[in-house]
Amino acid sequence: MSYERLESCPVCCKAEFRNKLVVEDRTVSHESFAIVQCANCAFQFTNPRPGPAEIGRYYESDDYVSHNSGAAGLVNQAYKVARFFTVRRKVSLLNKLAPRCGQLLDYGCGTGHFLAAAQAANWQVAGLEPSARAREEASSRLGQPVGQESLASFAPGSFDAITLWHVLEHVHLLNETLAQLTALLKPDGVLLIAVPNVESLDAQHYRELWAAYDVPRHLYHFAPKTMAQLLKKHKLTIRQTLPMPLDAYYVSMLSEKHKAERAGGLLTVLKAGYKSNHYAEQHEGQYSSLLYVAGRRTPAA
Repeated sequence: MSYERLESCPVCCKAEFRNKLVVEDRTVSHESFAIVQCANCAFQFTNPRPGPAEIGRYYESDDYVSHNSGAAGLVNQAYKVARFFTVRRKVSLLNKLAPRCGQLLDYGCGTGHFLAAAQAANWQVAGLEPSARAREEASSRLGQPVGQESLASFAPGSFDAITLWHVLEHVHLLNETLAQLTALLKPDGVLLIAVPNVESLDAQHYRELWAAYDVPRHLYHFAPKTMAQLLKKHKLTIRQTLPMPLDAYYVSMLSEKHKAERAGGLLTVLKAGYKSNHYAEQHEGQYSSLLYVAGRRTPAA
């Protein structure tokens, strides 16, 4: 098994890193991976990591619910219940944030539930998804083909909105992909990026057991400041940063599961999620997950 090592920070391009944590892959391989932090800009990323040709085997789990609607178990059932509500909230947000109800690309669309809801709300939708199983299910759900990965199949300036729901942290070619996505936006289009937040209270509480590290599938571990720096590199402005409060409960449930015999019950999970959200209210919106609303220019006053 070969791994690739990043020699420079994807955000600031400096080459001095500090070891942050060692985290176990508790979903598939049970291997351990190092998370490093850039000494200059504080961006955190998994390093070394499996390359694009090797990463696929780390997704080979029937429990990886975003790629498999048939996944069983209590945690996955909770995910599906939450998805029922969050998909509708996502479409409502999209309708408020986008300049118009037009062309939508969901990059990393999984099994297509969000795209189907957007389609029902009169969006013209397109999706890309690397997982063959999820792609087949999404294509069936939408009644149209879903592509594999290539952004080159779309013309520049094609989309009123592009969404990445917990996807950017998985992308090997981070800067190249952001450059391509930016080029696909219409001048007044909106880019919605949802990612976990390493500065949340649940990240601090669970440390190496924090489920949202999800190594090695998560290659990058964002915070508001590093996300702002990254998007600025691509001439994108963050217009809003919105909370995703349900994620604190779901991530806490997974993190408690990682604690094995020391795991707490439902009350422990509810308390952890509540504390994380309450902390965020008092500390500049440092929620477990954040939705960054970005565009190529600031809207006219």
